[in-house]
Amino acid sequence: VQLQASGGGLVQAGGSLRLSCAGSGGIFSDYAMGWFRQAPGKEREFVATINWSGTSTYNTDSVKGRFTISRDNAKNTVYLQMNSLKPDDTAVYYCAARPKYGSQYDIWGQGTLVTVSS
Repeated sequence: VQLQASGGGLVQAGGSLRLSCAGSGGIFSDYAMGWFRQAPGKEREFVATINWSGTSTYNTDSVKGRFTISRDNAKNTVYLQMNSLKPDDTAVYYCAARPKYGSQYDIWGQGTLVTVSS
């Protein structure tokens, strides 16, 4: 499967954005999906994950209560709804796919830039 992320942009602190990640060329529901981000000068970090069916999700502590991951397997798309954005959320956001019985995210999208101004 190939992944294409979109939806990034410039937003003021306190605002919202929804990222999308469209999959193609494979069976989307064969994969758990994750969102990661990399801020300037920092290592890439995990943000959120959702299982293949959409029945289980997990967010990193820094985004709990603000970000929601979801998926629509009929549309081969995973989403990241980001609310109450903070300047610290500024980063390039990447979606990634992990085989549903695997342990590694081995398929990555190209990234979409989110900039939160104060």
